[in-house]
Amino acid sequence: MERVKLEFPEADILHRHPLSVRITDMNYGRHLGHDAVVSLMHEARVHALAARSLAEGDMAGYPCVAADLAVQYQAESRWPEALEVDTAIPAPGRRAIAVYHRIRRLADDRPVATARINLMLVDPATGRPVAVPDLVRERLAGAS
Repeated sequence: MERVKLEFPEADILHRHPLSVRITDMNYGRHLGHDAVVSLMHEARVHALAARSLAEGDMAGYPCVAADLAVQYQAESRWPEALEVDTAIPAPGRRAIAVYHRIRRLADDRPVATARINLMLVDPATGRPVAVPDLVRERLAGAS
């Protein structure tokens, strides 16, 4: 099967968040593990949304859930390397918000991983997806 490269949307970067590899992030291969990569991206995403006065649990009255996640690895990272996570969010679709993350090693600016997560907002009463509210669109575009 041919691998399709995730293209990181540079023009849509909203936030950069510094992190470091913790000793508990290391896997049996003695490098940053997949579960830790997902956790580091989640941490960066929460900060990126907060910088736009949004929260995963309350996006204009709706919580968001992960619909899917794709992660591609470009390099290994080890404890205690300093990292930076770039978060980019292009204009949302009707019912989904694509969030891109790129984790870079600060020492050499080399990408460690690139990911895309599609978030859906759900009605808490029914659990069904809803359209992305205008307020969320405005805040992601930079208006507040």
